[in-house]
Amino acid sequence: MTEGKRLRQVKSFVKREGRLTPGQQKALDVLWPKFGIEADNQPIDMQTLFGRKAPVVFEIGFGNGASLIEMAIQQPENDFIGVEVHRPGVGQLLKAIEENNLTNVRVACTDAVELLKNQVADNALHRVQLYFPDPWHKKRHHKRRIIQPAFVDVLAQKIQSGGFLHMATDWQDYAEQMLQDLSASHDFINTSTSDDFIPRPDYRPLTKFEQRGHRLGHGVWDLLFQRR
Repeated sequence: MTEGKRLRQVKSFVKREGRLTPGQQKALDVLWPKFGIEADNQPIDMQTLFGRKAPVVFEIGFGNGASLIEMAIQQPENDFIGVEVHRPGVGQLLKAIEENNLTNVRVACTDAVELLKNQVADNALHRVQLYFPDPWHKKRHHKRRIIQPAFVDVLAQKIQSGGFLHMATDWQDYAEQMLQDLSASHDFINTSTSDDFIPRPDYRPLTKFEQRGHRLGHGVWDLLFQRR
């Protein structure tokens, strides 16, 4: 219980609502009942949620959802749960689900840590994705970073044996902290042949944010760890 309280006290995000477009608001009003996951502390039955039994990919902080949608299109054999705290992004993803006639995407608008702990069964996930999380670059704010040893323990419970945790960041010191925290865990194995970082896998789309970073000379670090 002590670790759980610590995770709840220090949030890894600041909720900046932003303005919803009419299309995003309509998507939230009309499509949420079909594709939304309520943060109600009720266990999620993945087979009932998607109407089939398939590997489940869980993405934390999908932004506007563009890369998540692309992955769902390219990987119809997988089911995807995207979690985002900002409602404009949730509305945008819901619009894209409908526009692409996708049946393998569901969305939650809540704290991903709480959803994982309270509603996702142990060993339920094939892959967890965490792409470009808030780096909280000031040292005094590092405690807000979502990757911490206590959260790594939570992920180890939820990812099935042989499953994966895939992270990407454009902040080198955060990449090094992620590497340190995951390497210290007895539950995960680094898939990197050099025991550090990997090239971007083909399944992770190159985002506009990332393309802009490349043009500015920024590096990007991918880490892929497998659950023992």
